[in-house]
Amino acid sequence: MKLGSGNGHALDRIDLQILETLQADCKISLTRVGEQVGLSAPSVIERIKKLENAGVITGYHAALDSRELGLDVTAFIGVEHAQLADISEFEDLVSALEGVLECHHVTGQHTFLLKAKTRNTSSLESLISEIRRIPGVARTETMVVLSTYIERSQVPLPGESTLDQSSSPRRRSRSNGSKPVAAAS
Repeated sequence: MKLGSGNGHALDRIDLQILETLQADCKISLTRVGEQVGLSAPSVIERIKKLENAGVITGYHAALDSRELGLDVTAFIGVEHAQLADISEFEDLVSALEGVLECHHVTGQHTFLLKAKTRNTSSLESLISEIRRIPGVARTETMVVLSTYIERSQVPLPGESTLDQSSSPRRRSRSNGSKPVAAAS
């Protein structure tokens, strides 16, 4: 099955099983992956290298609990950019801002949608001020997250799931102790 932006890499059922396994636990041993997909560890390594070289696998990451690290405020910041010729400059400048986790060029009311995590509302206010100083930013709109029910980092794969559903969405309790805060925008 060919997927993606036409890079020509065809993914078969075993590739998809390997990807699903690695998304669930990137620290799993290659021997264990091989046992799950019916291949030897060297065959798994070869397939993983091909997936990396094709750009299907772009990295391996640890999932961290931001609240445990003192980053108690999650916010989405809609940014209206007035000078469309400066989009790449905006992307370069916003990528350097501590606290900005994601930057998406979107349709609709905003030009960009940012996801940010900060220590508190004061540090969020400082981040918003930094964003507003970027050339071309006409206005921002901030939505502060009160609680998070689902936060996924795994990409859904085509086909039937080969893993236990308990490894699927990362869920947080609605009563996570988040304090209601006013948006600073």
